[in-house]
Amino acid sequence: MKKYIIRYAVMACLSLGLVGMITSCTDYLDKAPESDVSAEGAFKDFHNFQGFVEELYACIPDMAKQYWTNSWNWGEDEVIGTDINYHMGYKVDQGDFWGWQAQHDGWGAGFLDSNSLYLNHTAGDNFRWNRDLWPASWYGIRKCNMGLANLELLTDATQEQKDAIAGQLYFFRGWFHFMLIQYFGGLPYIDKVLPPNETFAEPRLSYHECADKAAEDFRQAVRLLPIDWDVTSISPSTKGNNQLRINKIMALGYLGKNLLWAGSPLMNKESTGNASYNQDYCRQAAEAFGELLTLVESGQTQYSLVDFAHYSDLFYTFGRNALMPGSTEALFRGVVASGWQNTRYGVSLQFVPADYKPENNPQLSPTANYVHYYGMANGLPLDDSESGWDMTHPWEGRDPRFYHDIRFDGSPMTSESKKGDAGELYNAALYTGGKARDDQYGSRTGFLLGKFIPLEANKFDDGWGWSPQMHMYCSYMRLADIYLMYAEAAANANGAATGKSANCSLTAVDAVNRIRERAGVNGVNAKYIGSMEAFNGEIRRERAVELAYESHRFNDLRRWLLLDKAPYTTKTAVEFDRVGDLAENVQETAVSNYRYRTIVTRNFTEKHYWLPLKLSDVTLYPEFYQNPGW
Repeated sequence: MKKYIIRYAVMACLSLGLVGMITSCTDYLDKAPESDVSAEGAFKDFHNFQGFVEELYACIPDMAKQYWTNSWNWGEDEVIGTDINYHMGYKVDQGDFWGWQAQHDGWGAGFLDSNSLYLNHTAGDNFRWNRDLWPASWYGIRKCNMGLANLELLTDATQEQKDAIAGQLYFFRGWFHFMLIQYFGGLPYIDKVLPPNETFAEPRLSYHECADKAAEDFRQAVRLLPIDWDVTSISPSTKGNNQLRINKIMALGYLGKNLLWAGSPLMNKESTGNASYNQDYCRQAAEAFGELLTLVESGQTQYSLVDFAHYSDLFYTFGRNALMPGSTEALFRGVVASGWQNTRYGVSLQFVPADYKPENNPQLSPTANYVHYYGMANGLPLDDSESGWDMTHPWEGRDPRFYHDIRFDGSPMTSESKKGDAGELYNAALYTGGKARDDQYGSRTGFLLGKFIPLEANKFDDGWGWSPQMHMYCSYMRLADIYLMYAEAAANANGAATGKSANCSLTAVDAVNRIRERAGVNGVNAKYIGSMEAFNGEIRRERAVELAYESHRFNDLRRWLLLDKAPYTTKTAVEFDRVGDLAENVQETAVSNYRYRTIVTRNFTEKHYWLPLKLSDVTLYPEFYQNPGW
């Protein structure tokens, strides 16, 4: 066993390209023999085995805090300043999907394979190397398989503890595979420990074959895990601190998501050649989501939709001792990559124009075409002739989430107490030629994003000070997403907006309306319920608004086979003039000459639906082939 552990340690260092870590691996091999841990010691009791499992949580990338500036939204939702050409978002706009790989783009590759492992491996940051999705997933999969292969050694534990260990391992094995295949298509599904002295020749499977295997792992996790660790006797020492631990609800959520993705047009086409929804996978997905929502709505879980008055708690906390955002709605989050403080000089500066921040960090702006998805409070899209939207008063009567997420012309940019210090900068001047408009260090589009940062994130309020402890985290899955995925799955399984699963009382349209009701928006209008084309359009618009800038849009456009279709290939700015002074209620301010201007056109082809695999991997053996077109 010692030889096996040592060989694995060396393999891990070499296979992940951790040049800077070879010294630490050598140090490991030089440790005194008495410091080695045997297999029996590592896995014999719950405490030790759970310690082995804990590292899997550190393999979940913190997508928004990978480095000092970040890119995690690659759909048509945002655009970066003109001086930046190294972020993955810019690379995607250019059609250069090779940019996800560290060897092509350094740390700018984002959370998939950034180069932070070379830059930041220090004694104080000693697990940062495995926080990027590609290396962390393969590392995590091997770790899951090692744990599952040694379950019989767990003798000093209750059955509840044994189930919790196995459930976590099954969940993570499914999760890592799912996270990879949604970007790359079918891959080898590794469900056993691969001996390092044997030739690796596992073939790529179809997307559906991988999804079926992931579904089985998630089902095992659902069967084995509790709803809430705090109401069990699994680990008394962690009671009250189990919010991030994998549970039955998380497993049901990802079981459903994995099946819905498998049933989506792109994935169905990859496996069957049919570019439409697969009703069987949608039915299975709806059942998984239906079981989850029934548990939630009957009060049997610790989860609930957050009241809209506390909507910001889902995304950031400020002045609350670096409290983890997410509240009762976040289902799946990871541990924080490099501390909450990365929000201050990482995330927040990306969304604040030059005059409001101490240095000119790269600027990210919401695209005008995406902001257009935020409809009216009456529930109708802006383009509907009955919506009441008026281009001379474009900020009036909008969906309340528009006012929460988006800073538009006239929006306050500091707290009321700092209004005198900010002077003319107090209100965002986002009209054409306004002070907040700048292609490099301000808004390129006429809008700013406020969803992830408080109003105090500016130099006048000193929102970057130590004491406020501003903390932003982008959850991988939250309850609102479950309602919307259930709606999509149930509708497309049954071919109707009134479709539902057998284990849930909600229809598809009921589920969408739950989310709208929370935000104070009218439900889906009857005119959008009569046909699946119309209803799917409203589901997609609802996902765009409710889950805006939370790293969903790129994969949604891909799985819907819309990534290379107009208008989703176009990013626009809005140009307009302010008429007179700002109204007392800035939402009522009049504008003129309101018009859209194209700033980016993405020339995508069919090959862009899947990211290219690493050349170093696809040249290892014929069965691991490159994605088409790359």
